[in-house]
Amino acid sequence: MPADLLRRAALRFAARGSLHRQLLLWLLLPQLVLWAAAAFVTYNVAARYANRAIDASLSQATRSLARQVKPVGNGLLIDFPRAAQDIIEADPDDRVYYMVSTPPGQFILGSRKLPQPPPIDKPRLDDPYFYDGTMEGLPIRIAALYVAWGEPKEPQLMLVQIARSRASRDELARAILQDTVLPLSALIVLMTMIVWAGVRAGLAPLTRLRGLVEGRAANDLTAIELAAAPAEVRALAQAINDLLGAVQQSVAAQRRFISDAAHQLRTPLAGLKSQTELALKEASEPAQRARLERVHESATRSAHLVNQLLALARAEPESAMRQARTRVDLQRLAQEVTAELVPRALNAGVDLGYGEPDAEGPGPAVAGVELLLREALVNVIDNALRYAGRGAVVTVQVGQDARHAWLEVTDNGPGVPDALHRTVFERFFRATHEGSGCGLGLAIVKEIAERHGGSVTLANAAPHGLTVRITLPLAS
Repeated sequence: MPADLLRRAALRFAARGSLHRQLLLWLLLPQLVLWAAAAFVTYNVAARYANRAIDASLSQATRSLARQVKPVGNGLLIDFPRAAQDIIEADPDDRVYYMVSTPPGQFILGSRKLPQPPPIDKPRLDDPYFYDGTMEGLPIRIAALYVAWGEPKEPQLMLVQIARSRASRDELARAILQDTVLPLSALIVLMTMIVWAGVRAGLAPLTRLRGLVEGRAANDLTAIELAAAPAEVRALAQAINDLLGAVQQSVAAQRRFISDAAHQLRTPLAGLKSQTELALKEASEPAQRARLERVHESATRSAHLVNQLLALARAEPESAMRQARTRVDLQRLAQEVTAELVPRALNAGVDLGYGEPDAEGPGPAVAGVELLLREALVNVIDNALRYAGRGAVVTVQVGQDARHAWLEVTDNGPGVPDALHRTVFERFFRATHEGSGCGLGLAIVKEIAERHGGSVTLANAAPHGLTVRITLPLAS
């Protein structure tokens, strides 16, 4: 059960965290564990070697102290001058305690409170035992030496104990630990930086892949180029490309259907429109003439819709990419399109004109498909002619700044409410039910502008009216 809970927690963390964070965690966590284990082992090794050094000095000290206690007859002669005692107890930071007892447990000399060694049935002689204890609340290291004395018929034991505080041992162990852990910590930090840089470099193809996917338009279904990426990322990119290819084929089939259907409908609609025009000339009855006018209006709107669908199909990414881009003079283009649409403006009762540029000479140039740019400008002017109303004034202008050029069409008609300035660019959306539009004009303009790296915006004109601006990057 705990293993299952741990696995679930790891899965939840993996789902929430980033791949970069997870890799760093799983690579750096073992380093921290190894660092802690190395510090623990280093401290214990240092303590063991310090104990060996202390035990060696304690062993020599017990033998020396045992030689100062000499049997004389039935008693003991203690040759332990005060000077030797002062030398033993000279260091206050590294206290030394001693005790001589015989038989073991009967105090003769030294510190009465020195801990006794563990009980031993038959202790070995002239070979010290070592053990740990406490004295006056301080941890100490003790050496206990059993020495035989007395007559052979009545042997006796003498216990010589010398203890030393573990302050020097702990200080030595800490010094060794510090001298070892500091370089080890610096090495861990260096390894962490190397691991971080390695993880960052290893995940760089994924970052580039994300940039390639994030930086493209929603309708851009071209394949992702990631030939220099590792095999794992290349496989992911290939899977995405396969998906994009399948979607592209599906969308292309739909677009071909729309384009083919529009082409097929153009001829019969043109014939229907011509026939209704001839019938209107010959019709004499008012009721019959009214029905023919409605048929003629429907045929005209259907023909306009078909033409808009064809223009939209030409503006789609695949079609736009197949068309060659050239250097287009926007001023010349605007003048030509305005002149071509003047007859239509006169029929609609609209004053259409071109605003003269501030400077003489060639106008701003952009790199693009002239046919598509012409189609965009025709759609903007056509919208103004349809919805500005009779008696309106429509003006076409061209301008530029340091990096961009723009085509601008302004009318003094009723305009479009601010709340609909974004919605009017959706396909088949109409801001008004007046006129014979189909709701594709501004959608086509937006598609063409985006295909050329530009944009289209709406702004209300003062005191009333609408300004449509197509902004495009200048040709280098």
